[in-house]
Amino acid sequence: MKTAVVLFNLGGPDGPAAVRSFLTNLFGDPAILRVPGPLRFPLARWIARRRTPEAMRLYAELGGASPILEETRAQAEALRDILDERGEYRVFIAMRHWHPFSEEAARDVARYAPDRVCLLPLYPQFSTTTTASSLDAWRRAARVAGIDAPTTAVCCYPTDEAFVSAQTETLVEAMSRCVSASGGRKPRVLFSAHGLPRRIVDSGDPYQWQVERTAEAVAEKANLEAGSWVVCYQSRVGPLRWTGPETAEEIERAGVEGLPIVVVPIAFVSEHSETLVELDIRYRQTAESAGVPAYERAATVRTRPGFMEGLAALVVGLRGEDAGPTGSTRRIRSATGGRQCPEAFIHCAMAATGEEGGA
Repeated sequence: MKTAVVLFNLGGPDGPAAVRSFLTNLFGDPAILRVPGPLRFPLARWIARRRTPEAMRLYAELGGASPILEETRAQAEALRDILDERGEYRVFIAMRHWHPFSEEAARDVARYAPDRVCLLPLYPQFSTTTTASSLDAWRRAARVAGIDAPTTAVCCYPTDEAFVSAQTETLVEAMSRCVSASGGRKPRVLFSAHGLPRRIVDSGDPYQWQVERTAEAVAEKANLEAGSWVVCYQSRVGPLRWTGPETAEEIERAGVEGLPIVVVPIAFVSEHSETLVELDIRYRQTAESAGVPAYERAATVRTRPGFMEGLAALVVGLRGEDAGPTGSTRRIRSATGGRQCPEAFIHCAMAATGEEGGA
């Protein structure tokens, strides 16, 4: 049985000339900029134009381009190597806001002519702004490409044992470095995730709840003491009220208390601008200005063998499901199989039918 595995990720500009177009695509996504369609695209272009100079400075610190495609390709290759031992699989990449878009991936999948399609987001925690948006884009692209193979998707894996174990490994390594750098003092751990506007979370998006469950699972596995860690959020833009507390505020608080800190990028599984620039450069500067005695950042899980084995297990499990027809993603599974989110989160991917989701 031929199985196509499609990895979802955000995407990023592949050079300075792509920055403005990437931002236009990002803010033109109805899951991101939630205004009526006739207003969205002019507003997206205006926001992109305003934000391009700062974004270009950010990407200049990475050599002019985002490394996210290179990182995702490495994960795709590692996953393929594992799956090659378990059957006939081919791994594809579908980025949401820059190449290769879902349309490009869908054409490649159609040429492969698989018997089954498995959709796997590289977002451990589900959000309407990430996984749901990617699923919607894939549905449209698969329809146009004429993909009629049964399709199954995983919606989230916030407490998957393999993911949690791999992230705990990176945390323990960073804590060891921090203890050495601070003369033996135990650090405060900041689990930092990309923030969301508060109104999106309040509308029933389960992202923040899932981020907190991931942090709890990693803290428990790392044997962190109560009160020695906190969940915080980065990357706030615009005037809206966002999820909090902000990572920068927690760094400054640690400085006031004279505590070393370890920052864990709890919602990212690869390195990109928010880890390599925001956490490694800008927040490190914040820490130095605040008088934090030692600042360490845990690595993302990237292609750690345990994490990749966990993703492979999710894929093999998905292939065993009875999938929906004609390229649909009506058959959606969490890492545990059933719904994990409390009923209050009406935008949970599995909210529509309890066992099958329609994000």
